[in-house]
Amino acid sequence: MNTRWAAVARKDFQDAVQSRALWALLATFVLFSLLTTYAYVELPEAFGAAGEVSFSGLVFFLAGITSLFVALAAIVVCYKSVAGERELGSIKLLLALPVTRRDVFLGKVIGRAAVIAATLGVGLLIGLGFGSLLLGTIEIVPLVTFVLAAVVFAGVYAAIIVGLSATTSSTSRATTLALGFFVVFELAWDVVPLALVYVANGFSLPQQMPDWMFLATQIPPSSAYFSALVALLPGVADEANAQTQAAGFDAAYATPTVGFAVLAFWVVVPLAIGYYRFDGTDL
Repeated sequence: MNTRWAAVARKDFQDAVQSRALWALLATFVLFSLLTTYAYVELPEAFGAAGEVSFSGLVFFLAGITSLFVALAAIVVCYKSVAGERELGSIKLLLALPVTRRDVFLGKVIGRAAVIAATLGVGLLIGLGFGSLLLGTIEIVPLVTFVLAAVVFAGVYAAIIVGLSATTSSTSRATTLALGFFVVFELAWDVVPLALVYVANGFSLPQQMPDWMFLATQIPPSSAYFSALVALLPGVADEANAQTQAAGFDAAYATPTVGFAVLAFWVVVPLAIGYYRFDGTDL
């Protein structure tokens, strides 16, 4: 059984956890989650909860913060994972060992994903634990499901950024790709489907949006993650009044479960492209 990738992942994990930027981001995430959890429980009117707060509501309230942290942490931890070593030339020393490029690539993905997942898990457990104390109740199944889903989402984003890093030998280019992905798909994507509908409808918005609009809104990884979480915790989502954008669309695919397919896409495609470029390039 080939365990060479595990050795690469172990070393990569140890190197990545030494990043000061990562620990600063974790401290910020923990502090922000504590503050927002306190505000959600003690000042529910500020979030439109009208005094009705619950553990279910807290779970989906933290989901938005989680997706933002995962995206930023993945950029900080992963953008230099392959490009940085190629730029420094240390990748040649690594490949001089009895490892293949596939071992290195897989080890990078798993090692960096483990770093993000570990820091995310710590932050979420602290935030949810604090919220449970304030609420005086805890629901184990939603808590465990939420944390596990967040950990998987961390792996998805690690795959995306490592895949982007593997396409270039320049850290500046890797930074541009990673930040560009975040800006396009996490910050600016909301206007893209609307713009497409606007143009396709003769420069006006129709009264009824076409069914493909739902799929377009699910393309950002964070949107797919939220939909998948709703699919995993339908009862909790109903209690928290957490809804996806499926309402108003009649297509059979307009369900929260489409989030799983989109997340799978964001794992397979960036990894395939990244490995293809990394395996075929002259180091």
